Amino acid sequence: MENENLNRTKRIIFRMSPEEYQKIERRSSASTCKNLSDYLRHCLFDKPIVTIYRDGSKDDSLTEMGKLRQELNAIGNNFNQVVKRLHTIDELPEFRSWLMVFEVEKRTLSNKIDSIKEHVQKLSESWLR
Repeated sequence: MENENLNRTKRIIFRMSPEEYQKIERRSSASTCKNLSDYLRHCLFDKPIVTIYRDGSKDDSLTEMGKLRQELNAIGNNFNQVVKRLHTIDELPEFRSWLMVFEVEKRTLSNKIDSIKEHVQKLSESWLR
């Protein structure tokens, strides 16, 4: 494959309308070809072109998962800001014990958020194949 690319020294240039280019670009992106040149070679030399079929419901789910991930990040950031603010208040003695309990809960929440993020990432990688 590497040698095949090195031997490609000739160019073919031709013009097309924006609509034609857009149509070819759309078909190329729906295939498994790496780039437009690869797609055009497959077309010209009657090589099989593998197209990608995507399930719209999975795409919708993936979009929702992305939104959920953003919300989880925002919640985690807000949570960290509150904890930092609480650490600056040392006046009440019961505050210290409450902070210790809060830190344990924070770690638990953070671990769960990380677990959810990891799961979302795995799902999105499998759906994008």
